[in-house]
Order: sequence, then structure tokens, then C-alpha cells
Amino acid sequence: MFHSFFPQPKLFFTSAAIWTAICIAVWYTVGPQIGAAIGLPPLAPGEKAPLGLAFFLSPDNLWFYLYFFIFVLVFGFAWKIIARDHPWTNWSIWGSAFIVFIAYFAVQLQVALNNWRGPFFDMFQKGLSGDKSVTAGQLWGLQWYFLEIGIVFVVVNVVTAFFTNHYVFRWRTAMNDYYMSLWPKLRHIEGASQRVQEDTMRFANILEGLGVVFINSIMTLVVFLPLLFQMSEYVGDVPILGAIPHSLFWLAIGWSLFGTALLAFAGIKLPGLQFRNQRVEAAYRKELVYGEDHADRADPVTVRELFVNVRRNYFRMYWHYCYFNAARFTYNQLDAMLLTFILIPTVAAGRITMGVWQQIATAFGEVSNSFQYLVSYWSTIVELLSIHKRLKAFEAAIEGEPLPEIDQRYLETQMEEEGRPA
Repeated sequence: MFHSFFPQPKLFFTSAAIWTAICIAVWYTVGPQIGAAIGLPPLAPGEKAPLGLAFFLSPDNLWFYLYFFIFVLVFGFAWKIIARDHPWTNWSIWGSAFIVFIAYFAVQLQVALNNWRGPFFDMFQKGLSGDKSVTAGQLWGLQWYFLEIGIVFVVVNVVTAFFTNHYVFRWRTAMNDYYMSLWPKLRHIEGASQRVQEDTMRFANILEGLGVVFINSIMTLVVFLPLLFQMSEYVGDVPILGAIPHSLFWLAIGWSLFGTALLAFAGIKLPGLQFRNQRVEAAYRKELVYGEDHADRADPVTVRELFVNVRRNYFRMYWHYCYFNAARFTYNQLDAMLLTFILIPTVAAGRITMGVWQQIATAFGEVSNSFQYLVSYWSTIVELLSIHKRLKAFEAAIEGEPLPEIDQRYLETQMEEEGRPA
């Protein structure tokens, strides 16, 4: 699944994680000083970030683009030398780097929008007060900045969707070519054709969605956590807990980790059930396919027995999804009211304006949603894990490792039917 597309996957991803940690550490320690030395300094303390398109061309953002480009080139060329014979390095290295950058830029769009919310909603609140100090022209001027950000948002999303579609199809192509080159080893595994055609397709499509969202979540945390840390200064006492330094920062992390642990515990059985569900569905479908060409196959007794297995597995899944959904929907409802509950004393004390409220709500929501990746996409992750289990049988056959028990039983049955020794 991975070594067909990425060079030496374990080493590649480990080195990428270490290199990323180094890049982040350098950026947050000496990065601003280096930027200032080359004429691209960060914002001065108390200086407001520019609005609209000017935000993306500010000196600190231009310095980050250059910084990212330099570190990617170093990492990419090192791996091009290490894996000079791998056929997919251009897509797996440079394509992955581009996806990471575009994910970061998408998060910057949210930051630009959050910067806009403060002055716009403060002016909006002042206009609603009826003191006639706000003109329509001022509000339209701020709306223009919103339109600029919106145009960039449309372009970035179109480019992201187009590129990731091609990227993921290349990954599927790499898997397909690799498996088909070893087809004589794999053809006797149950549902081999389905695993090569359908499972690789579903694996690639699910990874397209989950992978992009995961990278976006990481980038969101990197960008919004420091912002939420700063915004906590507006918040006074927290209900029940009282005064907590940087309360929004710690509550967002704690609440999100609680939700992740809750959903992981509630859904721990689901990947295995989904895997077994694909098994019984494949067995039922295969018998029907045999019945199309052979009159002695797909007889009513056999088909009824196979369908009973399908029904039994689905009913078991419905039960486990029942309590999983109860935990998920309960958590989501509590999550929807958490921030308002926390900020009621602060709002009642008049410590924040409507603009600051909008900025806090956005930053808290972005951080919370990023930490809740597992909560939001658990059902999809379950499907991906079940597909991964099926494709691992191919990996086992290729590497000469023992097949999963259920695959071994199927292979023994097939050999007996074909009159070969098991």
C-alpha cells in the first residue's frame, strides 16, 4: 500500500516527522530573527495584521513561504538521492510537499478571515447601537476585504481538489501496478480481483479525504493554538473551575482529547465488524457470480445460508453503532454549547466586544475541531481500517508471511475444490 508509492515508507515518514519537528522548532525560536535580518520581520507587538489580500503578502508570511521552500528542497533532494531508482518519487515527495503547503495556506485563509471578523463585527455592533458613528461606506469597505479573501478561498479549494485527485490516482496506479506484477502469488487469495480493483480504489479515495483533512488539522493546530493562547487573556473566571491561566487553550485541548478517547473506546469493535462485513458480502457476491455461469451454483439453500451470514453481521454492526452513535451525538451536543457556557460570565462582565467574541469562537472552534479529527471521521476511519486489513493479506503473501487465519481457511478450501494438496 505504501512502499509502492513512497520510498522506504517507514524511514521516509519517520524522517519527515523528525524534519518537520526541526523546522517548527527553528521557526518558533530563531525564525523571526532570521526573517528580520533579511528584511522580512514579523509584526511588531500590538500591530494589527493587514486585511484582505495584503495579509498574504505581509513580510512575515512571505518569509514563511521562503522558509518552507528551502526546508522542502533540502528534504526532497536528500530523498531523491536516497531513492533515485524509485519510480514515484516526484509525486510522493514533491506532490506531498505541495499538499502540505496548500493545507497550510488554507489555514492562513481562516486566519485572514478571523482577523477580518474583529474590526467588522465591532463596527457592526457599533452600528446596531444607533449612535450614527458608522457609515455604510465603512461597512462596505470591510466587506470588500471579505470578498478578496473569498476569491482566494475559491482558487485554493479548486487547486487543492484538482491536485489531490491526480495525486491519489497516481497512488492507486502505483498500488495497482505493484500488485499486478505479483499476480501469480496473489490470485489464490479470497477476493483477489476485488482487492486489486475495488479496495485499492476505495483506499485511495478515502485517503484523499482523510489525508487532506488530517494535514489541515495539524496545520490548524500549529497556527491557531498560539492565537487561542493569546486570546485567553480576555476570559475571566471559568464556570465551576474558576480562574485558570490561558483557560481557552487548556479547555480546548482537554475537551477534545476527552472526546477522542470517548469515541475511540466506544467504537473499538467497529473496524473488525466492518472487516467481517466485507467478508460475508464478498462470499455472497461470489456465489451469485458463479451462479451466472454454472447451473449447479447459487442454489437456494446455499444462497440463503450466505445471506443469513450477511444479515447476522449487519445486525451485530447496528447494535454496536447504536451505542457508538449515542456517545458521538451526546458529545457533539455538549460540544456545541461548551464555549458559550464558558464565556457567559465574561460576556456578562462586559469584558469582550462582539468582534472579539467572533474571533474567540472561530479560534476555539478551529482548535477543537482539529483535535476532534478522530471524533468527526471515526466512521470513515473504520472503513479505511477494514480495507487496510484486506490489503494486508496481499502484503503477507508478497513478503512470504503467514496469511490471516480467515484467508488461510479460504485458501485451503479453494485448494481442496481444485484437487490440489492444501
